[in-house]
Formats: sequence, structure tokens, C-alpha cells
Amino acid sequence: MTTAPSVSAPTGVRAWTPAQRFAAAFGVVYLLVAVAGFLLTGVSDFAGEHHHTLLIFAVNPLHNVIHLVLAIAWLASAPRHRTARLANLVLGVVLGLVTVLGFVGGMGMLGMSGIADPDNFLHLATATLSLYFGSVAAGSRENS
Repeated sequence: MTTAPSVSAPTGVRAWTPAQRFAAAFGVVYLLVAVAGFLLTGVSDFAGEHHHTLLIFAVNPLHNVIHLVLAIAWLASAPRHRTARLANLVLGVVLGLVTVLGFVGGMGMLGMSGIADPDNFLHLATATLSLYFGSVAAGSRENS
């Protein structure tokens, strides 16, 4: 008598839902951007009008702190499906609002200067992906 080999369910990170994977990936990306931003700007002129350029994006220490807060929120939420999904939704809405304010010129203290600013398009893309992975593509997990 032979039995079919059992296939074990994935465990650890391999068992994470798309919402968790997105939260972890974007948490790491935002953490790297925050660290690179601080290396470029230091901490002087915290919310001043002088902005440094990281690739094509304007940054100042305040902008770097915000990237760090987003990174911490995503990374802290990643281990549980429910928290990752919620973080993706909340951060998606926040970044969507930042995008709207950026397009109308209301985010000058972060170095965003109006409709053609590259930050606006990056925030729009991040908000869209975050909302997508917080809702439609979140995946599901029982008891999480």
C-alpha cells in the first residue's frame, strides 16, 4: 500500500499574502529611500525651503522622516494579513491625499512644487498600488 506524498503548506514568508508581501517590499523601499535621503540632506534646515535632489525627487529632512514613518508602518504591519491589508488601505488613502495636495501646490514644505513635480506621480503610483494591495489583490487568510 502506497500513499501519495503529502504536500505541506508553505510557512513563514512564503505563506504571506499579496498584501503582506507588498507591505514588506514597500516598507523596505521606503526605508532605503529615507536612509539615502538622510545621507544626502543631514538633519539641518529640517522643514526649510532648501531641498536636495535624490535622483529626480526633492527631499529635505522632514520628507525623509515621513518616508521613515511610512516604512515603519508598512514593515510593522507586514507579519499579519489583517494589519498589512489595513496599512495598505490607510497609507494608500494618505498618499492619495498627498498626491492631490501636491498637484495643487499645497506640499511646498516637502519640496513638491505643483502639477509637474515628479513626486506627485510617484505618490500617485504608490497610492494606487497600496490601495490595490489593500483591497482587490490583498489575498485572504483565515485566522490572521
